[in-house]
Amino acid sequence: MFKPIAVVTLAAALLGLQPAAATTSPYDDVRVAAHFDLASGQQPENIALAPSGVAYVTFAVARQVARVAPDGSTRILATLPAPAAGSKTPVLGFPLTSGIVRDGGTLYFLYATGTADLTGVWRLRPGGRPERIAALPATGVPNGLALDERTGNLYIADSVLGTIWRVSKSGGRAQAWSTAPELASTGFLGANGLKLRGGAVWVTNLDRGTILRLPIDHRGNAGKPQTRATGLAGIDDFAFTGHGNQLLATLNGSSTVVLVQGDGTSKPILTPANGLQNPTSLAVRGTTAYILSAAYLTQKDPNLILARLPR
Repeated sequence: MFKPIAVVTLAAALLGLQPAAATTSPYDDVRVAAHFDLASGQQPENIALAPSGVAYVTFAVARQVARVAPDGSTRILATLPAPAAGSKTPVLGFPLTSGIVRDGGTLYFLYATGTADLTGVWRLRPGGRPERIAALPATGVPNGLALDERTGNLYIADSVLGTIWRVSKSGGRAQAWSTAPELASTGFLGANGLKLRGGAVWVTNLDRGTILRLPIDHRGNAGKPQTRATGLAGIDDFAFTGHGNQLLATLNGSSTVVLVQGDGTSKPILTPANGLQNPTSLAVRGTTAYILSAAYLTQKDPNLILARLPR
């Protein structure tokens, strides 16, 4: 089985982030839409949706970007170059393919290798080959990614350096947009999932179990972080539901998806009973949530789950 020792280390770290979780779900319309090949390293890390119902995902361990059709069939679009022998990605140890966003037919995604020649923001155009458009520090682990369609800027959460980077989607030099202390880890991974909403950058901190909101001021600079939710042990990615600032968030270690209200209160809505296996990311379209599980800890069934959410 494709199982580098660093994945075992990652699983052990996540094991320590498991809170008590509900054993049943209030939602009945939940199904597994796709199963991925654990033996080939197909452990999904992040997701971007197309209007057709197609999902584009990154496979963290396999160094791949893939297209998942509505019928669950999976096609590999690109495999990123392996780093030089002996290279180690900070904290994790293995090359990580992480955040992904879609801009028309073009995909942007992140790759961390611990080497200066490969770590950074990558782009894949239709029918093309993956190319790095911006370098990021080899000492970091770029993780969450979001695109500001108004300005054309990409925002990147670095889980090791506790930094939010900003770079144009056309490429170039990345700028450290925020290094606020609230983004830092407490020993494993800090700033993680990242989204844009209402003139602000929203970001999770896995170690601290928090969701933060950083306003973007009129000059494009970062405002002071506002803590919007706490007590979310092992939080990874999140997505807004379309109802104000209400959002869904994945808690990796406990294999749970929680509903977080605008006032910061939360409750579990999906659990291992629904097929979740260490969920890493999710996206929402209409009343459907697309949830990826990487099975880092369970080592059983990395998958894509669709859940119909109540209006």
